Amino acid sequence: MTQMIYEIQDTNKVKHLFEGWKETLIYSCLQKVMGKIYVTDLDNPDSALAFVGCFGFYAGKPNKELVINKPQGFVIMTPQNIEWGKLIEECFTSAKQVTRYAIKKDTIFDQDKLRKNIKILPEEYKLKKIDSEIYDQCLQNPITADFVSSFDNKEQYLAIGRGMVITKDGNIVAGASSYTRYQEGIEIEVDTVPDERRKHLATIACSALILNCLEEGLYPSWDAQNMNSVHLAEKLGYEFDHEYVAYEVADDLRTH
Repeated sequence: MTQMIYEIQDTNKVKHLFEGWKETLIYSCLQKVMGKIYVTDLDNPDSALAFVGCFGFYAGKPNKELVINKPQGFVIMTPQNIEWGKLIEECFTSAKQVTRYAIKKDTIFDQDKLRKNIKILPEEYKLKKIDSEIYDQCLQNPITADFVSSFDNKEQYLAIGRGMVITKDGNIVAGASSYTRYQEGIEIEVDTVPDERRKHLATIACSALILNCLEEGLYPSWDAQNMNSVHLAEKLGYEFDHEYVAYEVADDLRTH
């Protein structure tokens, strides 16, 4: 029998399903700051999908309907356990299994070191906060769009998002921003345009963003897509925690 998929409004009903999963994107959904949580039973859910940006987190009892009826477009599916992982592989035979790297969430930063990082910015570059004008500029380039694209609109980003970019000749060449926001902090998204890589611009942008967050009492959380991201995180003072498996699903093709 086919089950219906519902967006649950009372996220307290699914909180226990995600217990112990230290992932701020899940916090964003549970706290109803941004993102959505889907279930097949609104009254007594035993499975749930937390979805924000392009990330989906599958928790509780493995449920085929939640996997098959994934949000449209590219999704990074993160299973709570092996059983969920097998179900994702069954439903999406074209899914690409990837290893991601969790970073510890209790970093104590050396703020003096971060300030020194910012001072190495060459004169031809400018460090700027993401404001209304920079927000619009971010959306013009696929590389910088993810700095702001997980938010519903400009108003939401300017209200709760945080970000820094580096410009050269008026163009954004690097930046660090809140991919998502949760009550206690942000999840960092960082990138540099290809021609400007290996110039420490990501280090500078991240250092500025981390300092801004700390001034506001927000925690700048980090999750790494690859080892380069892990190394950058460690350079900024973070500590590696553990590897985990995720699945990149690029289209809506599925097998039943």
